[in-house]
Amino acid sequence: MLGKYDIIVVGAGHAGCEAAAAAANMGSKVLLITMDMNKIAQMSCNPAMGGVAKGQIVREIDALGGYSGIVTDNSAIQFRLLNRSKGPAMYSPRAQSDRMLFSQYWREHLEQIPNVDFWQDMVSGLLIENGKLVGVKTGMGMNIYSKAVVLTNGTFLNGIIHIGQKQFGGGRIGEKSASGITEQLISLGFESGRMKTGTPPRVDGRTLNYEAMEIQEGDENPGKFSYTKTKPLTNQRPCWITYTNEKVHDILRTGFDDSPMYAGRIKGLGPRYCPSIEDKINRFAERDRHQIFVEPEGWNTVEIYVNGFSTSLPDEIQLKAMRLIPGFENAKMFRPGYAIEYDYFPPTQLKLTLETHLMENLYFAGQINGTTGYEEAACQGLMAGINAHLKIKEKEEFILKRSEAYIGVLIDDLVNKGTDEPYRMFTSRAEYRILLRQDNADIRLTEIGNKIGLASDERLENVKLKIEHTNEIVKHFKKTSVTPDEINPLLEEYNTTPIPQNYKLMQIVTRPQLDIHILKDKVESIGNFLNKYNEDEILQAEILMKYEGYLEKEQLMVEKMNRLENVNINEDFDFTSIHNLSSEARQKLNKQKPRTLGQAARISGISPSDISVLMIHLGR
Repeated sequence: MLGKYDIIVVGAGHAGCEAAAAAANMGSKVLLITMDMNKIAQMSCNPAMGGVAKGQIVREIDALGGYSGIVTDNSAIQFRLLNRSKGPAMYSPRAQSDRMLFSQYWREHLEQIPNVDFWQDMVSGLLIENGKLVGVKTGMGMNIYSKAVVLTNGTFLNGIIHIGQKQFGGGRIGEKSASGITEQLISLGFESGRMKTGTPPRVDGRTLNYEAMEIQEGDENPGKFSYTKTKPLTNQRPCWITYTNEKVHDILRTGFDDSPMYAGRIKGLGPRYCPSIEDKINRFAERDRHQIFVEPEGWNTVEIYVNGFSTSLPDEIQLKAMRLIPGFENAKMFRPGYAIEYDYFPPTQLKLTLETHLMENLYFAGQINGTTGYEEAACQGLMAGINAHLKIKEKEEFILKRSEAYIGVLIDDLVNKGTDEPYRMFTSRAEYRILLRQDNADIRLTEIGNKIGLASDERLENVKLKIEHTNEIVKHFKKTSVTPDEINPLLEEYNTTPIPQNYKLMQIVTRPQLDIHILKDKVESIGNFLNKYNEDEILQAEILMKYEGYLEKEQLMVEKMNRLENVNINEDFDFTSIHNLSSEARQKLNKQKPRTLGQAARISGISPSDISVLMIHLGR
């Protein structure tokens, strides 16, 4: 009934949607298979995109030509730029989304791509003929053929949901789990493991007392994620903050005997940086309260997401404890929090393209690789979709370096270091984070996205204009002087040393007490000059001036590391033949087959002396 496809994408979560869109927009005929067409791009956990480091990833996806930023802008109910008190390397955009609109807009975008077909079914296994991947088998008994397959199964592979002593199969609450794929992959020689994640209760917002909480408004002048012409918010919904207390903790402790984690019924490791509330009160016993973020699920719903109260304790304990939180005294629950345990495949079994070593033309993306978070999943889906398309069209693979994008850091970490707990991106994971800012993702990546056929020519022209205008501002500030009479009253107002003679504007704007907007608003000549430029161009210019020395230093570090990255290793290189390598190095290098000396150096367990030996054998 269904024809043959170039690429089949299994799963329509954040990874699957980006994979299908990227491959189809590049010219592949794509089939997106999902168990429920009404759950495309479902926000299974919190109704938000972005945050620390994650916001940078969303902007990178957008700069390359993906859809996550556009969909987020169109479905946002609040926007905030986090870490404003820190340097620009730490600025991180975050948006609360309308959960239902987010899913709706993703589906609409996918339906507008002519090369994307849809099929509602469960994939029960891969079709393999003569050791070669040729498609998938479905729960309804269909064989569907393709040249490549991208698996983005999320938490559905043999998923088990835990609420207190209750446990039942499921990929999400109310949805069945997927079986068959794990067992087949293991039979083919893949290693698998178990991971755990959780989600908090959802409550009826009509039953909450918001006056007992702290209000958290969005930014006064909200930004956006996409570099396209999406519109910033003109109206926003607030969130609120409240706190647990010792009485809440005491009630929660009464449920520990029934906790699936403490009773040992959950074997998988949970996310270290997003622990359950029972984990928090156990690990941080000295704290008498924990922060709770009260987040609306959309514009036109009363449903509230209780961020910070993730739990798998018995539902009656959850409600009893929650009602002792200020503002929650009369709370009614829509559904309880739960933990979910699922299969994943250690990502050291992948190439940097996210293609598996063991099976050609099979790609993994998202939580199947041991990550957690919509943004981490979406960027893997984008990269897997791009590379699956390039592979079947016999074109050069697409790999982002650690110095080019957070996406490059994430995939490099996964493939070379692996993970035995849910991997989440942080700015601290990136050694070049001054270069990898949220404000310059378009400058870093749009030209690359355009070359591979994803980012439009119009996007590229906009980036070129931004670079041109930014350079004009920097040049003006470097060559234009300001007089003491003109600037000293302002310098004294902001407690910084007056100037005795004419100074270049560059010397003024780099003072830590001042920023470019103060100069724009308070000095008429500067304001008149900057009024012809937009906010992105002005911010970009200020960063280039204020952090010039740091940027140059980091760029030198990149060039130094690239010397190792530029030493290529053949894919069929036999590491076992080099007896001077340690036995651990021979084993790991042969398994992971690094493509460059730089990649080899980042594999866990490879020592500097091993790299020296390799350099000699590679003629370096």
